[in-house]
Amino acid sequence: MRSNAVAIAGSAARGRDYVALAKPRLNLLVVASTLVGYAMAPGDPLGFLGVAGLLLGTGLVAGGASAFNQVLERDLDALMRRTRTRPLADQRLQPIEGVLFGTALTWIGVLLIVAASNLLAGAVALATLVIYAAIYTPLKTRTSFGTVIGAIPGALPPIIGWAAVANEISAGAWALFGIMFLWQLPHFLAIAWMYREDYARAGFRMLPVLEPDGRSTGRQSVVYAAALLPVSLAPTAMRMSGDLYLSGALVLGLAFAWLTFVFARSRSVKDARRVFFASIIYLPLLWILMIVDKL
Repeated sequence: MRSNAVAIAGSAARGRDYVALAKPRLNLLVVASTLVGYAMAPGDPLGFLGVAGLLLGTGLVAGGASAFNQVLERDLDALMRRTRTRPLADQRLQPIEGVLFGTALTWIGVLLIVAASNLLAGAVALATLVIYAAIYTPLKTRTSFGTVIGAIPGALPPIIGWAAVANEISAGAWALFGIMFLWQLPHFLAIAWMYREDYARAGFRMLPVLEPDGRSTGRQSVVYAAALLPVSLAPTAMRMSGDLYLSGALVLGLAFAWLTFVFARSRSVKDARRVFFASIIYLPLLWILMIVDKL
């Protein structure tokens, strides 16, 4: 009986490790952004099962990307305090297990997206994974520009949702892409500043590691937040949304830009944390305003 209990406990622990590889909580943003793209796109709705398949498939592909990322960065993750307990970094799972798990999640996810919508949406989802795992992940140890490249796959989920309905990638989809792309950069720069010692320990060439005085980090945060403001107003200019969204986006954008300005002046961890938390409040509120205004 004791051996059975130990075996069950061991199986449960391995199950939790596989879940940790997929990072389901972090991938909720990917799924939510896909839903926004779906909601804003012109075309006939997919129906409940179609939407469920689209969102589940997107979540699975995102989980596959996370698994591949952890396979590739397992040795570097082991050097950082915030990531050293990850399943592959801690050697609770082996690299081949991560590869097989990531492959299974990816192809099941892509097939679900295609079955629920169309080939274009599935192709965009697959491209998101390839750019993230095969291009962005290796660049992180080579150049600080990797952060900008990493914002590309991070901004593609709304296009997946848009393509699922419209079966094309039109100007409205690129407006949503632009919002997510620019939003990510102050978000990730704030994280990089908060954990710059950890990133330096692992050899990641993040901007706060290369320029530890923080001047470039703060300046770029302000520039990207300032650029985000007019881009966030584009849906109204394109008649995708109305005055409610316009007013809300303007207030949110100004507040977010102000916080990046405060961080640029102080370059303190406290103000970087404020930018980070503001960013994770800003985007959901912006998406909610956009969808409500369309309704």
